This record gives sequence, C-alpha cells and structure tokens, in this order.
Amino acid sequence: MSAAASRTTTDLPEPSLPDPDLLKVLRTMALARAVDERCMNLQRQGRLGFYVPLEGQEAAQVGCAWALQPGDWVCPAYRELAVALTRGVPLRDILNQLYGNSADLSKGRQMPNHYGFRQHRFLSASSPIGTQIIHAVGLAYASRYKGEKVVAVPFFGDGATSSNDFHSGMNFAGVYKAPVVFFCQNNQWAISLPREKQTHSSTLAIKANAYGFPGVQVDGNDFHAVYRAVKEARARAVAGEGPTLIEAVTYRMGPHSTSDDPRRYRTPQELATWKARDPIERLKSELLARGVFSEAQFESLQEELRSMVQKEVQEVEKMGPPAATSLFDDVWASLSPNLEEERKEFEELLREGVIRP
Repeated sequence: MSAAASRTTTDLPEPSLPDPDLLKVLRTMALARAVDERCMNLQRQGRLGFYVPLEGQEAAQVGCAWALQPGDWVCPAYRELAVALTRGVPLRDILNQLYGNSADLSKGRQMPNHYGFRQHRFLSASSPIGTQIIHAVGLAYASRYKGEKVVAVPFFGDGATSSNDFHSGMNFAGVYKAPVVFFCQNNQWAISLPREKQTHSSTLAIKANAYGFPGVQVDGNDFHAVYRAVKEARARAVAGEGPTLIEAVTYRMGPHSTSDDPRRYRTPQELATWKARDPIERLKSELLARGVFSEAQFESLQEELRSMVQKEVQEVEKMGPPAATSLFDDVWASLSPNLEEERKEFEELLREGVIRP
C-alpha cells in the first residue's frame, strides 16, 4: 500500500478544486495511463515505430495544464501526452500522428510524439533538447507586446537544465520579465544520466536565483501542489511580475523511449520506491477516503478507458498512409513552375510503378 493510500480522512490535503473537477482530473490522468500502456504494447508488437511514455508523470502534467487558460501557449518536449489531453486535443488526432497516417495533421513528416495542434496553442515538439524553452520565451515576449494576458509554458526535463537554451531563455525572460512559467519535470533521469551526475545544485529550482526571479520546487506527484504552484506563477506573470521556474519532482516509471532499457541503469528497488508514490493511486486514494467514489467505480472507469482507446486504435489503423504527392504540399502557397514540373514527373513515375508509395 502506498503512503497516499494509508492516509486517514483527517490528514487529507485540502482540495484545490471541487470534487467533480477532481474526478475529471483523475479521469484525464487515467486516460493518459491507458493510452501510454496501449501505445507501449503497440510498439512492441511492431504496429508503432516509436513511442515516448510518461507513466508516473501524470499529476505533474495534468496539474500544470489544468492551471492554464485556453489562450496560453504550451511548448512541449516529446512526453506531454497528458498535457495535450488536458488541453482538449482529441485522442484520435494524437493517435493519427503516432501512426503518421493520411489523417495525420503533420502528414507523416514528424517523428511520433512530436505532434502540434495550433487550435489548442500546443506547439510541435522538437527532438533537440531545450529548444522549446527559447521558443516559449519568444512567444511570451511577443504576446505581452501585443497586449495579450497570456503566458507561455515550456515543458522540459531535468536534463534540459544543462542545455544552452535553458540558460539563454532564463536570462532573457528574467531581464525582460517575460510572462513565462518554466515547467521542469525532474523525473530523476536524463535518459540514463542520473540528476546528481549532471548538476551539483541543491535543487533545480534554485537555478532561477541567478536570473532574478523565483524558483519553486513542488511534489510533482501531488496534483494539488502542482496546480497551486502553476496557478500562482501564472498570476504573477500576467500581472507583469515576470517568470517563475517550477521544478516538479516526479519519476519516469517507464523507459525514456521504446528504444531504451532502463534496467541497465536503475535498480528494481528504486522503481518500487517510486511506484509506491504513483500519482494516480495518490489522487484516487484521496477521493476514496472522502467517499467521492468507490474502488469498483474506478475499476469500471479503467475498463471504459481501455476499451475506448482500443476502439480508437482500431479506427486509426484502418487509415492508409499520406498520399505520396503530399510531399509537394506546404512548400509555398502555390507551387513554383519547377515544382509543378517535378510533381508531374513524380506522378508519372508513380503510375509506371517506378516509385512505390
């Protein structure tokens, strides 16, 4: 039994949201876990080429995203599935991108987990570490210049705090008081490099001191703590008081990606310790202790979500790949004469079977 599960009704944390909203939070976290489990299995079966899991980081992601407004900018890394779901991105759109099929908004041009959704102000991810940090700072500075009361939130891991872009972004945001909420998910591992081997700072949050703005460390497995910290940081930012660095201390329970084997660099004992702090079990236990719902209802919810994910996957897998000629799209508003000629030649080669889509 986890520490969260052993709490009594007298020492439960003060809810940050009404119980109906917390049930929605729990559902979103459980949905992210269900998608995660299914996509990991799909990749192992050879049905997905690549996947980046987030198991263990659901409270950090949902807690942060829940505190934002629709107009705020999200600048993700490549693990922010729960953020996208909280922002209202349809699961079908996410799965289409993972498969790179004909319905994929990015037309199969991005790596899996590198999705972007303009309608939800959710930027496309980029594989190079930390680049989203300076993108967020630029967006935040431009938004303030335009008079918009919004913030930009770059999501990144502990490893990214050693990148050039982290320090460049922090310095610019501090000097110009850009409305940024820097959100670091300290999941203890930068792939196989432990946090203690990449920095000797007592915390990651303390790095904000060098740039003249607050740094806050919170329990990243506690939805309430994350939600409150981000809500306060957002209020500071839109009031013109500048950025905040939030370090959400959490843990990546699964591999860095499906190309990684964490058994080579961490112990079963370490994993067991963090599994006892599972953020979903923590929030579930709190709601059970308050009598908001029952264990049977939670089990029913899990079955419902797994069934929904399975049906979505079945529909997505019916879709074929993007049209081969789509590689000529989106270069210019209208094709240049030389591209028109190249497209005609390409179509002829497709008809002759010289090139196979």
